[in-house]
Amino acid sequence: MMRRFCLLLICLSLPLMATAAPAQRVISLAPNLTELAFAAGMGDQLVGVSAYSDYPPQASKLEQVANWQGINVERIVTLKPDLVLAWRGGNPQRPLDQLTSLGIRIIYLDPQNAQDVAKALEQLAAYSPEPAKAQQAARDFRQQWQALKQKYHREKPVPAFIQFGTQPLFTASSATMQSEVLEECGAKNVFADSRVPWPQVSREQVLSRQPQVIVISGGKSQKAIIEGYWHSLLNAQVIALEPDWFSRAGPRILLAAQQLCPQLAALP
Repeated sequence: MMRRFCLLLICLSLPLMATAAPAQRVISLAPNLTELAFAAGMGDQLVGVSAYSDYPPQASKLEQVANWQGINVERIVTLKPDLVLAWRGGNPQRPLDQLTSLGIRIIYLDPQNAQDVAKALEQLAAYSPEPAKAQQAARDFRQQWQALKQKYHREKPVPAFIQFGTQPLFTASSATMQSEVLEECGAKNVFADSRVPWPQVSREQVLSRQPQVIVISGGKSQKAIIEGYWHSLLNAQVIALEPDWFSRAGPRILLAAQQLCPQLAALP
């Protein structure tokens, strides 16, 4: 009797470990969250996604329940999810509150940097039918990210300008993952000190900071447009990155860094 009592006391003194059962029906409300779900081994559990969820290829076959106009709450309810992956920075809160009031579990994933991507994968492991896959994906991401940083570190970073569009002209501050990609590869974002994440800047402001490199998202045609935009004004190398890799806060941000780093390293 005394032994049972002592064991009970020991159990009561241990911290309670909250566990989550693997989700059976999952909905993702942003393309980067869809990519995170697949990377975490939850692809077969996805029953609905947002517009532009096109990676991996099988994601494009799933029903779309959200887009830039909003979230289709009625359709989501009909699909009977036991887990919804939401993006607090981009999804409207009111329909999410509606889903919560109906008893649907929502977890928010808002990666702000590379480490947050790995943490998101670890968070999803608790809901994945393949938790080991999610944990391994997080470890691999961290290891490859660190390896790039060590390989391409520069004592004197290359001044670089991240350009989005031309009219108006936008860039990114140090508060963005895109700026972190530049730093990872040995570059210095010339607008890192901006007070807002996505500042609108003038051509004169860019010229005054004299970047040696301009990093954009797009293909050859977009690169040609940017080169023409700065022709005779700025002697800078234009590097075009795969748009989805560079723009989405998900596992493929690593591919953007792997695409950029060797090109920066090849510069004189």
